[in-house]
Parts: sequence; C-alpha cells; structure tokens
Amino acid sequence: MMKNWKDPAILLFSIGISSIGDFIYLVAINIIVYQLTGSAAAVAGLWIIGPFTNIATKFWTGSFIDYRSKKKVMVATYIIRAVFICLIPFAPNIAVIYGILVILSVAKAFFNPSSMTYVAILIPKEQRKRFNSIRSFASSGAFIIGPAIGGSLILAASVETALWINSLFFVFSAILLLFLPEKENIDKETIPALTFSQVVRDFTVVQKFMSANKYAAFIYFGFIMVMIFSFAMDAQEVVFTQQVIGLSEMEYSLLISITGIGSVAGAVLLSFFSNKLSLRFMIVIGLTMMTLGYVIYAFSWSFASIVAGFVILGFFNVFLNAGIMTFYQNNVPVEIMGRVTSIYQLIQSAIQVIFILAIGFLADIVSLRITIVTLALVMLLSSFIFSVYVLKPNKKFFYREDGTEDAELMQRTTK
Repeated sequence: MMKNWKDPAILLFSIGISSIGDFIYLVAINIIVYQLTGSAAAVAGLWIIGPFTNIATKFWTGSFIDYRSKKKVMVATYIIRAVFICLIPFAPNIAVIYGILVILSVAKAFFNPSSMTYVAILIPKEQRKRFNSIRSFASSGAFIIGPAIGGSLILAASVETALWINSLFFVFSAILLLFLPEKENIDKETIPALTFSQVVRDFTVVQKFMSANKYAAFIYFGFIMVMIFSFAMDAQEVVFTQQVIGLSEMEYSLLISITGIGSVAGAVLLSFFSNKLSLRFMIVIGLTMMTLGYVIYAFSWSFASIVAGFVILGFFNVFLNAGIMTFYQNNVPVEIMGRVTSIYQLIQSAIQVIFILAIGFLADIVSLRITIVTLALVMLLSSFIFSVYVLKPNKKFFYREDGTEDAELMQRTTK
C-alpha cells in the first residue's frame, strides 16, 4: 500500500512546498511594491496581472503543453519562477517589477494545466480522490504556514531575504519532481510547430470534446461560473470587512487565520474519510455549505458572525475543490487535458476581469452591502441549480471512481 503512494507522496510534497512559496511570495511582493510606490492602487494592480496574463497566454499554452512532457514543463516553470523571484530585489523601478511579475504569471499559466494533467497521468483513477483530498490539505496548510514564514523572514531579516529564500522553495520543488517517473513517450519528431493554424486546430479538438461530453463540460463550466461570484466577493473582502462591518486590521488578520484553520480542519477530515464519501456528495455538500458561508458573511454584523461564515466556507471549500478536481481528471482524457484546461482558464479569466470591474462599478452606485448580499444570494440560487444537475440519477457514469470506462471516454471524445 505504502509503495503505491511513494510517487504520489513526492508529488504532493513538491506541490505543497511550492504552495508555501506562493504565499511567501504573495506577502513579500505586496510589501515591496507598497514600499517602492506608497500606492494602494499599485498594490491592487498585482491582482489583475494574473487574469490579464491568462487572457493573453491561454490561447496557446494548451497547444504547447499537450505535445510535451508535463513533468519537464513543471520543472521548467519552477526554475523560471525561482530565477525571476531572485531578481525582484534588484529591480530599479515599479515598471521592471511589473515586467517580472508578468513573466512569473506566464510561468504559472503553464504550470497549472501541466500539473493538472500530470496528476491524472501519474495517479491511478482509484487513488485520485484521496490524492486531491490530501492536496487540499497541503494547500490549506500552505495558506497558514506561507504568510507566517514570509512575515517572520521579513521581520527577522528583510523583504529581499524573504524573496531569495522564497526562490529556494521552488528550486526544491523542481528537484523533487526529478525523482518522479517520466510517464509519457514524447516523440520530438511528431511535435507540431506552434503556429496560428495549429492553435485553431486545437481549439477545434476542445470544441469536439465539449460537444461529445456535454454533461462533463457543463458541470465544470457551471462550477467556474458559480465560483466567479466568490472571486468577486473576495476582491471586495478587505473593504467590506473594514468599512461595512467595521473590523480593525488586527481583527481582519485574525479572521484570515481562523479561515485557514477551518480549511485545514476540513482538509484533515476529508483526507481521512474521502474514500467513504462519493464525488457527488463532496461536490454538492461542498458547494452548498460554502455558499451558505458566503451568505452568512454577506449578512454579517459583527466579528463573531463573520467568523462563523468564514469557518463554514473555509471548511467546505476543500470538499468542493477536491471533488470537482477529481471529477475533471476522471472525465477529460489526458491526451487533450492541457488544451481543455487552458481554454477553460482563458474563459474564467476573461469573465473574472469583466465581473470584478462591473462589481466595483456597481458598488459605487449602490451600497457595498447590497452588492455583496446580492452576489451571495445569486450564488446560493446558482448552487442549488448546479446541485440538481450533479445529482441527476442518469449521470452516475460521470462520477465513477475506477478505470473501467476510460476506453469508452476516449472513444466518445475522438469520434
């Protein structure tokens, strides 16, 4: 049993270390940009680099990834992130820092579809649910440990030192990946040139998959659309908690820590009992209860009430993420997963940018409280509709957890 988990454990450790690195970087880059500019707007600009970079790159990242070794792409992105994070302290002005951040965002745009696909390649279907549950635990733990390490390094040394040490996390993650097997037989002679016509052909492949697998495509796209509401509320979180609810900065910091603890608690529970829970249960309960947490948050009037909402949404968010990730990996063939993932993330990023701008504009016209309450209630209604589709009795096939139908899935996809 333990032998079967040797490779998954190394992959989990690699991803967990890089997740901690992501949060150290997040703390350090916010501070260094604010120190350099003294501008809250410049710091806010950090949050739109990722979505805009995704819009610019996701058209073709999938076409690059699917024809190459996912493991090597992951290693390369880790090394690129390590190198450019090291260079940030030497940046002479904010324009150079923003340029480096764009490169880091591009590297992450390659990493996400590659890691999603490599997990599906390396982890047998019957182990994926447990793997994704433990991965949620690692991500939740990084949410608490990363900022704590970042803050401690900044206090004990400097922001620059924190970034240099941060880069070592990505180097270590890359080294760990070198111990994992290369599961793909890539013939370099058959790799097509990355041309406009090739990208168009790959779009057609993705469209063909979605047409042949309408239910799976609808469920994942529905999940993305529902989560857009949470992204929009998170973007207004600092303003809402401090200006509308009246929390102090200390209370807000405590709130984030408590939310992280809630996530870790949910992830620990899920890690132990994931094999006892069906994918449908994880997705439906996770989404419904997480949305309920947002509703409590939207109607909150005190620190205690907002803590209750955040603990609920943090606890059940890991159920939803582990469930939907397993569903996705089980229903998208690894041969086209990079392209499908990239197109979905392209759509998600475009909607996020539009939605955040619209919500910011709406919050200036009506009160922020009404805006957040409306978002939460619409999200709750959407989650109920989404759950009905997940629980359809005639769709059990899509929530299978063994490999018996893989051949049929590929056949339906390539017809």
